[in-house]
Amino acid sequence: MSARKIVTTNRAPRAIGAYSQAVHCGDTVYVSGQIPLNPETQEVIDGPFRLQVCQVFENISAIAEAAGGNLGNIVKLTVYLVDLGNFATVNDVMSEFFDEPYPARAAIGVASLPKNAEVEVEAILSIPS
Repeated sequence: MSARKIVTTNRAPRAIGAYSQAVHCGDTVYVSGQIPLNPETQEVIDGPFRLQVCQVFENISAIAEAAGGNLGNIVKLTVYLVDLGNFATVNDVMSEFFDEPYPARAAIGVASLPKNAEVEVEAILSIPS
């Protein structure tokens, strides 16, 4: 098994618990769930849901870059939504951040998220050596 490397960047929020921003193992990077935290304040950004989703993907992008990749290396996303009525907005924002072919994705409705966030997204990237 390949050695695990912890991925960190100041351009994304610090972990708010016992986890790493991401773990790089072999050709795979596992990005922990990102909520719409401002990396400087560690607080959920104010604003409409669309801006919150944008912040989540900006955070994931920063982590992907710290791992040596970019959003194009994402092969799988898992999206957690407090309100599944926001699903269409997530699709709209994804079309701005990603090019086709899009990564595989699951969207899951949840009762609540950390810091009362409305959205959380985790990612798996493939970054060939």
